[in-house]
Amino acid sequence: MIDSGSHSEVQDTTGTSRRWLLLAVVSAGLLLITLDNSILYAALPTLVEDLGATSSEGLWIINAYPVVMAGLLLGSGTLGDRVGHRRMFLIGLVVFGAASLVAAFSPTPETLIGSRAFLAVGAAAMMPATLALIRVTFEDERERNVAIAVWGTMAVVGSALGPIISGILLQHFWWGSVFIINVPVVVIALVATLALAPPNDPDPSKHWDLVSSLLALVALVGLVMAIKETAKTGPALAVIAAAVLAATVGGWAFARRQRQLPHPLLEFAIFRNRAFLSGVLAAGFALFAISGVQLVTTQRFQLVEGFTPLRAGFLVAAVALGAFPTAMLGGAVLHRVGLLPLITGGLALGAAGTVLVLLNFSTSMPLLVTGLIVTGAGLGAAMSVASSAIMGNVPARRAGMASSVEEVSYEFGGLIAVALLGSLLTAVYSATLDLPAGAPERARDSLDSALALAGEGAGADTALITAASEAFDGAYFAVMTVVAAALAVGTLVTGLLLRRHGPGSALSGPAHH
Repeated sequence: MIDSGSHSEVQDTTGTSRRWLLLAVVSAGLLLITLDNSILYAALPTLVEDLGATSSEGLWIINAYPVVMAGLLLGSGTLGDRVGHRRMFLIGLVVFGAASLVAAFSPTPETLIGSRAFLAVGAAAMMPATLALIRVTFEDERERNVAIAVWGTMAVVGSALGPIISGILLQHFWWGSVFIINVPVVVIALVATLALAPPNDPDPSKHWDLVSSLLALVALVGLVMAIKETAKTGPALAVIAAAVLAATVGGWAFARRQRQLPHPLLEFAIFRNRAFLSGVLAAGFALFAISGVQLVTTQRFQLVEGFTPLRAGFLVAAVALGAFPTAMLGGAVLHRVGLLPLITGGLALGAAGTVLVLLNFSTSMPLLVTGLIVTGAGLGAAMSVASSAIMGNVPARRAGMASSVEEVSYEFGGLIAVALLGSLLTAVYSATLDLPAGAPERARDSLDSALALAGEGAGADTALITAASEAFDGAYFAVMTVVAAALAVGTLVTGLLLRRHGPGSALSGPAHH
């Protein structure tokens, strides 16, 4: 006769292992999503050259993905509540896999930009589902904090692994291989999700509003276009005016529609909870800094110092090296120390690390790497608990909305980093380049253009190469200064929001009542 106690223990052990296996599967899905945000940073110079893309098309190849994803994410959380998060995750995986194949074999920059937008549709379907599946699978609060910290760590790891993986692939294959690697992961995740995920639990009473998602998309595309056009040399005022108008009207119409809908995609009242708001801001500021540092550092060391994509990828992996331990530790100690030291302290440490980078990037490699590790350590701590601050400060009925808000804050941070800092890098470079006599004006377009015009070997125009490299270093310094300033602002704002938030109130607040 089987002892009922031992039988329940076996069941509990089986349930526990299924929970953690499912966490591994949804984390793999998140890893894919974040990898595709950063995998093109190191590949960008190669890709631009092979496809003959302009610097503006190069930024759109990167930005099409976060723009579309951020626009669709708010709606996809609610749609996941309506059709079931398991189903949304599976649909997202299929779309993501198909889009990866199209991207890998894109013959033109325009096709690649389109396929990156298609990738974002799959990612937007998957991303809120990853966090919602964790929420329904892990019922114990402490277990859930650890699970969310692991999930948050995957965002950091994916972001840091992107440049390394693309560097390894570019040494052996063509640039399309950076998309092909998604396909086997998608297939394994599909099989594992079907075996491990809890049954699909749709709620047909939830209303999904496509118009709201499209209005959010219009606002974001307008904002990005306005930033990019303003930073250009010789910007077109008509394009800037149209982009600002689209962003303003789209944003106003979205906010107005949310107030009128009985079931809005976004209830602005949830932002009144200070812990929730600090989590949203921490996620946005952290991704802004990580994306910006990785984008400009991989480019600077490839183009100015002559690093291979792989070596540049390993260099920026120092951010992940710093982030991994603090991200894991953050979730484990949150219930004891509270949000303030982890979020505000983390952003402050990130700012200090960034200052160390900008003071030493051209003089001392050990101090540069130390700066990148310190930046990662601070941002890892902030990101690991940003998720808990967001998900722990809304009632269960708003879980889909909260997870969507979190994803939007991450994507928005990365999106603004690429749009603003990528454009700023080009603008400062173009404005400060002191062209040697007889050098073509086209050298102002980008450092890639200047190096191509200067040529290689014995006949290379060394005066142009030196002038262009110096201008690019000045632009890099300006960008890193902006990143440090942004993290300082984040430190100040979250510090004010969390000043009365002790350990006991780390996962509670007015949104619960």
